Amino acid sequence: MSQVISFHPVEAFRERSRTALNDPGQRKNFRGAMDFLQAKRSSQFPDHEELQSLRELGARIRRYSLAHLPRLLEQLEANLSANGIQVHWAQNGDEANAIALAIAKRVQARRVIKGKSMVSEEIEFNHAMREAGIEALESDMGEYIVQLADEKPSHIIMPAIHKTKQQIAELFAQKIPGVEYTEDVDALIQIGRRELRRKFADADIGLSGVNFAVAETGSLCLIENEGNGRMCTTVPRVHIAMTGIEKVVEKLEHVPPLLSLLTRSATGQSITTYVNLISGPRKPGELDGPQEVHLILLDNGRTQAYADEQLRATLQCIRCGACMNHCPVYARIGGHAYGTTYPGPIGAIISPHMLGLESTYPLAFASTLCGACAEVCPVKIPIPDLLVRLRNEAQARPGSAEATLRGSGAARTALISVIWRFWALIYSRLGLYRLTSWFLSRGRALSPTEQGAWTRSRTPLIPAPKRLRDLLQERKP
Repeated sequence: MSQVISFHPVEAFRERSRTALNDPGQRKNFRGAMDFLQAKRSSQFPDHEELQSLRELGARIRRYSLAHLPRLLEQLEANLSANGIQVHWAQNGDEANAIALAIAKRVQARRVIKGKSMVSEEIEFNHAMREAGIEALESDMGEYIVQLADEKPSHIIMPAIHKTKQQIAELFAQKIPGVEYTEDVDALIQIGRRELRRKFADADIGLSGVNFAVAETGSLCLIENEGNGRMCTTVPRVHIAMTGIEKVVEKLEHVPPLLSLLTRSATGQSITTYVNLISGPRKPGELDGPQEVHLILLDNGRTQAYADEQLRATLQCIRCGACMNHCPVYARIGGHAYGTTYPGPIGAIISPHMLGLESTYPLAFASTLCGACAEVCPVKIPIPDLLVRLRNEAQARPGSAEATLRGSGAARTALISVIWRFWALIYSRLGLYRLTSWFLSRGRALSPTEQGAWTRSRTPLIPAPKRLRDLLQERKP
């Protein structure tokens, strides 16, 4: 099976960003949404000491889980299998889609109804099913909206955050037969709910993501607000869950602190409406639930991050989206400009492992390094440090000790290499440094007025008329 990853070419990132910046309507919508989400999160953490204590606990749980990841994955597989859940391992998106397609063909499925699943977005699950003649329908309201619009999600928690109610009203009127234009939000939700509810009973397979997989009990934890996740995992006769290998935790007691951090950081809720713990298929005598439950554990570049002690922190992420909500860059350009499944700060550090640094290195430079993302991350991922690391990797000389990732050195050019070698030569020889600085200060009138990206929003860099050395010489008695 050939997999189509529809992320945007890296060379178009600057153009997409500029287009977004020149759209005042989009900027206003995103700014309003981000301000709202920031306020909601802030209201849920009134006690600063309690927040920091909970963040530290969450970070310790995630670090512990990752430190013991191989053992926990084996324990998870054993306990899931004992509970009747079939476990499948996928190295990449092709394998994950092939596993799901084999299950669908075996049960002669014609329709898959989907709950929220970023992993399915990551591997282009819908595209793979469509190629095989199987309908894959999103049931999360935000995902349903962007699917109707033939778009990608622009936020990992709120996929249709870039859409206004007017745009959604027009979309429903155009795409759903018999629906008239209305801007009433409650009416729009009811329209979507009515359309989707008919599909659950007809679906052969329900697909979901996984928020946390508990190794000691062999349970899959899934949280949501709309009830569609519960419908997807109980009504169809087959349930397929997809998750990255990093989502495992050891004990059930590790889940509540992470849920408290996740829900409050993501949507400003004390807890989501539904918390589902799935520990097996329907048992004899039970009236509902799937006859089969499958879990697909996906690598897709995660082991590359895991193998590096510093970059392993990337896998601590619990997908709350708080880093996006507080990022000044994301708030101005939105999610689609990034061109990857995971936008914003977390996307900039996780996408290079999934797609290769050669395809994603500009994202590491699309940051002010202000540190807002690290300050609000509920599990204390040092995102700015990881961005700097990826910038260095992008500029690393291929084959050097600094080039450790797939695609390292992608941003390095012959001109840049010559410039830095010349720079190193000057700074390593005192006499040459003094001579160069003398020429620069005396020839400051020859400084170019156009200095690439620097002068797009700044005044040109012009050397001072006198060096520090000259000023100190003048002060001598």
